[in-house]
Amino acid sequence: MIAEIVSIGDEILIGQIVNTNAVFIAKELNKIGIEVGQITSISDRKEHIESCLDDAQKRAQVIILTGGLGPTKDDLTKHTLCSYFDDVLVKNEIVLERIEEMFAKYVPTPINDENRKQALLPSKAKVLNNLHGTASGMWFEAEDRVIISLPGVPFEMKALVSNEVIPALQKHYTRPYIIHKTLLTYGLGESVIAERIEQWENELPDDIKLAYLPNLGRVRLRLSGKGTDQTLLDRRIDAEIEKLYPLIGDIIMGFEEEASIEEQLQAQFIKTNNTLAVAESCTGGKIANRFTQIPGASAYFKGGVVAYATEVKVNLLGVSQSLIDSYSVVSAPVAEAMAVAARERFGATIGVATTGNAGPSKGDSDAELGTVYIALASQNGVVSYEFHLGRHRDRVVEKAVHKVMELLHKEVF
Repeated sequence: MIAEIVSIGDEILIGQIVNTNAVFIAKELNKIGIEVGQITSISDRKEHIESCLDDAQKRAQVIILTGGLGPTKDDLTKHTLCSYFDDVLVKNEIVLERIEEMFAKYVPTPINDENRKQALLPSKAKVLNNLHGTASGMWFEAEDRVIISLPGVPFEMKALVSNEVIPALQKHYTRPYIIHKTLLTYGLGESVIAERIEQWENELPDDIKLAYLPNLGRVRLRLSGKGTDQTLLDRRIDAEIEKLYPLIGDIIMGFEEEASIEEQLQAQFIKTNNTLAVAESCTGGKIANRFTQIPGASAYFKGGVVAYATEVKVNLLGVSQSLIDSYSVVSAPVAEAMAVAARERFGATIGVATTGNAGPSKGDSDAELGTVYIALASQNGVVSYEFHLGRHRDRVVEKAVHKVMELLHKEVF
């Protein structure tokens, strides 16, 4: 079964917002065995919506539209759908009562006629109840096709998908199972991995597909399968994954569907009674952010310092000026001194530090652009690593963050 997602809004087409709605919907559809064949973004114009619906119905059994359901004149989706299905708008008293109650309880400004018009809905549509906004979702059926229209506000859309759309689709269609399992690998590039697993990849069954998802210092390997027997399909994919461990087991660091590398590290730090502190220069606080965005990080993450300027490394972390003068601020000895200082000053069992030249200029060091030193300090001593991560500033920083995750994983597991 194929679905198509249509995102409506000029704000997407001009790059003002990122189309996160389509990502969420695609994931939720896959979970119930509905494959997304195409994602399309179009403008808020009647002719574009109608043309897109005509084309989508040639390819897909389920079409989900988001956006264009607000109370203002530029929101045309509802009126276009009414015209498209040769329908008329009728007042839905239940929806109107909900909108009026919402304004009375939660909105400081009085309700107006434009807000009340949100209760005018196509008579042929099944209403999908929006508990978080005034724009109802709509479900149309055309022969063997289902067309669903949802508001574009993300938290409203997500609630409607979870509470209304997915249960309704599960009842409406008999679907196969789609299973994705994504291995997280760190430390080798896509081409090297492909060379290592070439024979295994060539021998994959036709109904199990492999996708490489490279991203700045890590590569995700996604195995996907579709079938009518979920248990059998799951076992077959697991059997293929087991064959990978002798080939690339040294770089596999878990499954994306189970836990991110940050979540894995958090669990392991807590399990082993370890704590972490960071001293960041070229990564600018991104390492601390990656850890602290996960609930429960306070159980092991002590804190961090963004020691960006040389004087901060000296005055706050206590790195010796003579050490910097001798080796440069971007060097293994300075990274090691920063890691030791982070560990000691925060009272952590493990300290990690980064210093490097991310560019575009060299700053206080003559080290080549893209040079990054990462150091780890623990009860066993301190060790540092030198990396050359290219010349693009953002890529250098992101690669350095991934390298820290990789090194910490090897340290605590």
